[in-house]
Amino acid sequence: MRRVIAGLVALAVLASCGGPEPAAAPGLRREGAMISSAVLFDPARFAGRWVVAASGVAGCAGAEQRWDWDGQGGFALSGVDCGAGVKPQYLTGRAVLTGPGGRLTPDESFARAPVWVLWVDQDYRMAVLGTPGGGFGMILTREVPPRADLYRAAQDVLDFNGYPVAAIGR
Repeated sequence: MRRVIAGLVALAVLASCGGPEPAAAPGLRREGAMISSAVLFDPARFAGRWVVAASGVAGCAGAEQRWDWDGQGGFALSGVDCGAGVKPQYLTGRAVLTGPGGRLTPDESFARAPVWVLWVDQDYRMAVLGTPGGGFGMILTREVPPRADLYRAAQDVLDFNGYPVAAIGR
C-alpha cells in the first residue's frame, strides 16, 4: 500500500511540473520591462501634500494625498488611493520604507502592493509612483496645474519603466 501511495504522490508531483503556468493578472507595465526606483530618495522631502496629476484610475486626477513622514521609517497615508483598482478609494494606513530608493510597502492602501518612487525632481515638486507588478502607475505634483516640462519628464519616466503613457492619462 505504501508503494501505491508513493507512486501516486510521485505522479502528482510530475504532473504539476508540466504544462503552462496560469496567466498572471494583467498590469499596466509591459511584460519584461525594467523598472528602477529613485536612488536619491529623501523621505523627509517627499513628505506632505501631493495632488494626483495622472493615474490609471478614472476620476483620480486632482485627488489629494498626504504622505506624513514619521521620521522612523514610515509614512502615515491619507487622502485618495488611486492605485487600488478601478475606482478611487480612501487612502489609509502606513507605507514603510523596505528598500533603497523609495521602495515602500503599504499595510492597507494601494492594494497592499509594493510602491516604488520611480522618480522625483530635484526640488520634490513632481514624483512618479509605480509598482513592479504593474498594477498601477501615477504622477503626483505639488503644483496645480503641474509644470509642463516636469510633467513631460514624468511621462518619460513612466515610459522608461514600461508603463504605456496613454494608459496613465490625466
